[in-house]
Amino acid sequence: MAEFDIHRAMEILEGEYPKWKEPIVTRMARERRDPFKVLVSCILSLRTQDKTTKEASRRLYALADNPRDMVKLSEEEIAKAIYPVGFYRNKARHIKEICRILLEEYDGRVPDDLDELLKLPGVGRKTANLVLTRGFEKPGICVDTHVHRICNRWGYVETRTPEETEMALREKLPPEYWLRINDLLVAFGQNVCRPMSPLCSRCPLGKMCPRIGVERYR
Repeated sequence: MAEFDIHRAMEILEGEYPKWKEPIVTRMARERRDPFKVLVSCILSLRTQDKTTKEASRRLYALADNPRDMVKLSEEEIAKAIYPVGFYRNKARHIKEICRILLEEYDGRVPDDLDELLKLPGVGRKTANLVLTRGFEKPGICVDTHVHRICNRWGYVETRTPEETEMALREKLPPEYWLRINDLLVAFGQNVCRPMSPLCSRCPLGKMCPRIGVERYR
């Protein structure tokens, strides 16, 4: 099988991207350029639909939009504001604790270092990389289920978990695509290359894609 042409694929997806609904965290990050809001909104977005994330973020930021004000809220107030995001009580506890840590250890600022971000409660590699790329415009590869699934369908990587995919992409993906791959593949995955029965008949990459692991498609 020929090597998947990542340069051509990214070029095509950039051209198609304006036609698709943009992922909510990407849109909010572009509008605000605030690492703290990128961090909190990304935490809210985990296992939560975009519409719910957007509304929960709006309600929460109406109460407090920085660590100093947020830490003054009770866990119950945060939980009430972000309901019904997935695991809202756990997220409320994590957000409150993150604000305390930011104030006590980082002078109220979100750290711009991957290892430091990973020390924060409720922050995994996906969230940490998204904060780096979208909050600080620093190099990082944010790999969620869409990026993991699509890169394996392409045969660009052969991995079992999103973390393995991130490490493989760090070795293989040209640096110019690091900041953009998550935006493009999340939108592509939500609109075309869906988890179940992807829309291969409408896919702009249909002639390039070997459809590895795809059993049913439309």
